[in-house]
Amino acid sequence: MARSPYNAKAPQNENHVKPTVMRTLVWFRGKDLRIADHAPLRDAASAGEVIPLFVLDPYFFAPARARELPHRMQYLLASLRELEANIAQLGSRLVIVAGKSTKVVPMLAKKWSVDRVVAQRWVEPFARERDRRVREALHVPFELYEGETLLPPGTLRSQGGQPYAVFTPFARAFLQTLTVSKPLAAPKSLPPLPREVTEKSDPLLSDEALGIAPNPQLVEAGEAAAHQRLKHFVSSIASDYAQNRDRMDLRGTSRLSQDLKFGTLSPRQVWTAAETAPHPRAFLNELTWREFTHSTLWDRPELLGKPFQSGFTGFPWSDNAEHFEAWTQGRTGYPIVDASARQLLREGFVHNRARMISASFLCKHLLINYRRGEMHYLKYLTDGDWAQNNSGWQWSAGCGCDAQPYFRVFNPVLQGQKFDPDGDYVKRWVPELARLPARYIHQPWAAPASVLREAGLHLGRDYPLPIVEHTAARERFLLIAKHHLNRSRPT
Repeated sequence: MARSPYNAKAPQNENHVKPTVMRTLVWFRGKDLRIADHAPLRDAASAGEVIPLFVLDPYFFAPARARELPHRMQYLLASLRELEANIAQLGSRLVIVAGKSTKVVPMLAKKWSVDRVVAQRWVEPFARERDRRVREALHVPFELYEGETLLPPGTLRSQGGQPYAVFTPFARAFLQTLTVSKPLAAPKSLPPLPREVTEKSDPLLSDEALGIAPNPQLVEAGEAAAHQRLKHFVSSIASDYAQNRDRMDLRGTSRLSQDLKFGTLSPRQVWTAAETAPHPRAFLNELTWREFTHSTLWDRPELLGKPFQSGFTGFPWSDNAEHFEAWTQGRTGYPIVDASARQLLREGFVHNRARMISASFLCKHLLINYRRGEMHYLKYLTDGDWAQNNSGWQWSAGCGCDAQPYFRVFNPVLQGQKFDPDGDYVKRWVPELARLPARYIHQPWAAPASVLREAGLHLGRDYPLPIVEHTAARERFLLIAKHHLNRSRPT
């Protein structure tokens, strides 16, 4: 077997030409904030000289823009600081430069005389346009690696050659195709930066400098904390995941969504670790759904701007500002909906079952466009991922790819009673209801006056009465949806 020219011992003669050392610019981009299982970094390190780069693009890092996504920005900056420290420990330096990526990357690649630029692919349409512009401006190859997903998005096709529109056949094809190799270890070391790289890194602005009030309730950021969460999930939670994942009052989910979003963990690391847990199928199915959402957005980039189900185009949504404000602030009078709203604002996270209930309530009880809920969630979620968030909201509204039927309307009282039976989730986030018995905590308006007095609760003052009545709101939505969808069908 031929040895790599970078490891071969040079013959001792004056005519020998030294092996060419490749100089690679490794462009970290915010979804790969790790050093382990990072194929572009490993390949660059094995090929020769490495220049790690992160660009503070104003698309995200301008103060006004950063304030639009406070929790994600807080998590990203903290993870970026840890990445900076990890690269320094390996013997190199993360060069951080402010400016537009489409200009900074080609300019630095030329200035530093790199042989190639490598990065991890993103699926979003705006990111694909960014990469197209960077590729056109570069004078050297631009190599995009997979790593955001387990399979390259857009590679699975139905027997008719079309992208899948239903999850179950996608999942079947995915599992038949998937081969997950062992995650790559982090490089043991990195070469020092080439002498030509003399730029000082631009300072990472603090949360305060960006106008973001630090939120101590967010999960701990960075690669080390992500691995601890994964280890805890596999050892202590995964075995009961199938039974407990819908229970809002229990710690029954992985809490790894922000780690997958920002790449402090790779999907390969999560998949291979989860496979070692007892009864992993339910959790692996959720990872497969993530693959489905990313593949769907890759094939249908227009979904960030319009519904998958064309019949929902022009749907007569309501623009009731008071209802939307009540929903965002957790003042609808439905405890499980209000608990989810307050958890989002306080913790930058919402339990998945609570997300579905809350989204259904906004779209179907209040008749408010799913796009408004989608944008509100994307602003405050630490794990705010474009593909996942859009897919979840379209699913809940009934207009998405493989969505729940439009005529399925969650009853927030019954959902609360089933998945928060003692009201512990509600009590945590809606403390004004904490003294209500479990029998009434999901419908306080049904409690007798004596029970309300004993709980120290005055409805309409301490906690709002329901802003809509469930049965009437459900019937209103079904009537409007049926009429609109029937008109939208081709004749």
